[in-house]
Amino acid sequence: MTASRDQFGRAIEYLRISVTDKCNFRCLYCMPAEGLQWLPKSEILSYEEIFGIVAQLAEAGVSRLRITGGEPTIRPQLDVLIAKLRSIPQITDIALSTNGVRLAELAGKYRAAGLNRVNMSVDSLRPERIAAIARRSIPFDPRVAAAAAERAGLGPIKLNVVVMRGINDDEIADFARLTTDHAWHVRFIELMPVGDMRELTWDHVVPSSEVLERAAIVGSLAPAGNAPVGNGPAQYYAFDGAPGSIGVITPMTHTYCAKCNRVRLTADGRLRTCLFGDHEVNLRDPYRNGDELAPLFLRALAEKPQEHALLQMKTGGLRALSQVGG
Repeated sequence: MTASRDQFGRAIEYLRISVTDKCNFRCLYCMPAEGLQWLPKSEILSYEEIFGIVAQLAEAGVSRLRITGGEPTIRPQLDVLIAKLRSIPQITDIALSTNGVRLAELAGKYRAAGLNRVNMSVDSLRPERIAAIARRSIPFDPRVAAAAAERAGLGPIKLNVVVMRGINDDEIADFARLTTDHAWHVRFIELMPVGDMRELTWDHVVPSSEVLERAAIVGSLAPAGNAPVGNGPAQYYAFDGAPGSIGVITPMTHTYCAKCNRVRLTADGRLRTCLFGDHEVNLRDPYRNGDELAPLFLRALAEKPQEHALLQMKTGGLRALSQVGG
């Protein structure tokens, strides 16, 4: 089955699935400190409903999945969903985005269920700073979690770092050094000021060009020959002889919308065709009514916007990135 195309000819084969709007962190750039008004349980898709929706979208060309939240590992028995999704013949890749807090205990179970890869959100290597950014005191070493995922076979391991000037940008070189000792791929992401997190502004954005300059303190960087497999827009570089790589993701300074290959399914069953757009299609209610979803999916792709308007500070109604899993 070939991927369906949107109105601009982009092949849409990648679906990000938010399984919960809740999280055990309250990261500065992702969720208000007080949290959000959680979705009622009756509005959240069950695992059977997620499976049924994905099975229909797979018939329309979706082949690669990423499970997100909120924080997906706090939803019980996530391995059950992973196994269900793995049973869909058209699905070739299932990845997980997580803050890593529960990864050491769950990595093996997820791998056995059929998970391929994992991305961890890691915004500091210092315990006190992790707590400050997450606004939660949860004892946790992201390096231990990454190593556990690696041992379980969930590679390549990707560590996503949202760089914030004056908050964690002094750790750029420390993160870069991880790639010289481990086959890990550290991706530095430009801060995206969104909704209720607007206290983080353009003043906190560190352009990726500056990130690369500061990472080069560790050594000379060149385009990576060992770039990891994946579905995202990162550009990769590596130090000579390093087993890992450094990636930069540039939503603010260089948009990558022209190559967008993704749509998002929210925890309450809405297909969101652009992270920062306001275009959504309700799939939950038609699915519960027994309707075919392929026509809705194809119509949604025909209306998918050409690019986001984040640079104009338009966020498509998002109060927080946690609402759609980034």
